[in-house]
Amino acid sequence: MLSSWYGGYFHGRTTANGETYNMYGHTAAHKTLAFGTRLEVCYDGCVTVRINDRGPYIGNRELDLSYGAANSIGLIHSGVDYVSFTYL
Repeated sequence: MLSSWYGGYFHGRTTANGETYNMYGHTAAHKTLAFGTRLEVCYDGCVTVRINDRGPYIGNRELDLSYGAANSIGLIHSGVDYVSFTYL
């Protein structure tokens, strides 16, 4: 799944499910997965995230991780890359 991350600009704003976005949390945005869906996402490490927002809406990206989640798995530097995931 092609993933990216989002951070500072959105920190403190309201997510699609009504929560306040915390860029340091372990959450993610997806276009269609139900809010509350939990995924284990792996890149250079693995992290558990919860879907609480909609997006990403750029190109063919499928998952937008919070900064905290992306940082946990080493995705910050590449910015966009393929990750593996498992439904929890």
